[in-house]
Amino acid sequence: MGTMLQGSLRAPVTRLITPICRGLISLGITANEITVIGSLATILAAINFFPSGDFLLGTFMIFVFVLFDLLDGTMARLSPVGSTPFGALLDSTLDRVTDGAVLGSILFYLINTQDRLVPVMLVAIISGFLVSYVKARAEAVGIVCNGGFAERTERMVIILVATTLAGFHVTFALAIGIWVLALASSFTVLQRLQIVYRANP
Repeated sequence: MGTMLQGSLRAPVTRLITPICRGLISLGITANEITVIGSLATILAAINFFPSGDFLLGTFMIFVFVLFDLLDGTMARLSPVGSTPFGALLDSTLDRVTDGAVLGSILFYLINTQDRLVPVMLVAIISGFLVSYVKARAEAVGIVCNGGFAERTERMVIILVATTLAGFHVTFALAIGIWVLALASSFTVLQRLQIVYRANP
């Protein structure tokens, strides 16, 4: 699902943002700078709005800054320097920090309101990080471990749709989103473990 969704959207999105990326490059802005700016802005939006339950404005701000994540990869490919190992590492690292800030801010809200979803949210956070960890460890030993039901894009879509609906006071929207996220992330961990096992039983 993850690979299919991202693959189907990549071409039209890339065509749309390419002129913007060329313009930023001409101004001397680098892909790494866009990565850092977008990540910091997303983190600040999450920790400023979600803990207080202001989901609508928080989600809107995050959606705006998540667009930076679309720009940096295309900018790296278009720039004379091209993609670099450090750029890839920086992007992946800040993705993890950003995910932690978004989900951690929601967890903080749940703790403050003494919501029974706290354990479910913890499962969602841990399993989400395990999805990335299994892939990284597999690739460290030479095993390609792509795909799975809910990659990062899908996980972010799930939780941000839930917070958007919660911002409009849709009953149980946040709870359903958190449960779906926890289950989807856990299932994806199992899928990736299976991929590694089949590659090197």
